[in-house]
Amino acid sequence: MRIFDPHIHMTSRTTDDYEAMYAAGVRALVEPAFWLGQPRTSPASFLDYFDALLGWEPYRAAQYGIAHHCALALNPKEANDPRCVPVLDVLPRYLVKDSVVAVGEIGYDSMTPAEDTALAAQLQLAADHGLPALVHTPHRDKLAGMRRTLDVVRESALAPDHVLLDHLNETTVGEAKESGCWLGFSVYPDTKMDEDRMVAVLRAHGTEKVLVNSAADWGRSDPLKTRRVADAMLAAGFGEDDVDLVLWRNPVAFYGISGRLALDVPPAHGTHEGNSVLRGGE
Repeated sequence: MRIFDPHIHMTSRTTDDYEAMYAAGVRALVEPAFWLGQPRTSPASFLDYFDALLGWEPYRAAQYGIAHHCALALNPKEANDPRCVPVLDVLPRYLVKDSVVAVGEIGYDSMTPAEDTALAAQLQLAADHGLPALVHTPHRDKLAGMRRTLDVVRESALAPDHVLLDHLNETTVGEAKESGCWLGFSVYPDTKMDEDRMVAVLRAHGTEKVLVNSAADWGRSDPLKTRRVADAMLAAGFGEDDVDLVLWRNPVAFYGISGRLALDVPPAHGTHEGNSVLRGGE
């Protein structure tokens, strides 16, 4: 079984997670830019973070046989902080990098005017750079948030089939599917979807343009949730081709829009800027 996790924050995970993910079948992932758990205080902290997503984290993933790509953006939560907003001015020089396969996470957190502005600006950046967009739908008042998101997408230069609406659930999937966007589901303990609910959604709405991710991050989360969904699909009577479509071919198709997806893992040797994940010698 081959698995592509289209949304996972490996910066917050350990090398044990990489090892377990590989054993479970994960061979590729996309790491979207998100917040740090505490406020950033200037655009400079974003730039160091972006550099790590472009360099150190792909190097670390390669040690475990996993191809790492990223999506870069000003995330919705920090779009409300005037200290962070100037990062929008420097994003264009990062969006031309080879391993950047989308603009993201963008979207809504609290549905403020500042978030409106940041979402519209970054949808335009995606269109300008020929990239798809990974859009975070809010965790609170989800249906209203998704409808507001779709209004902004429709007003943008980015086609709906270049947009992935993430963190969907049973209340939002119907209208999201009608929009023509790609459908993203985060399977995450307690606060988002679980495996059984995901299988029920797939039965009701089909597998076309559906992506399943773990969204694993700093909180209580599980980087093996993609595999758990695959196993639940098989147990529920879905075929191996259905599993491969949802867990591999769909994310490859969506991020392939960028023209930058490279699924061959670079050789796991050498160092990154003189450093390695090894301790105590080679």
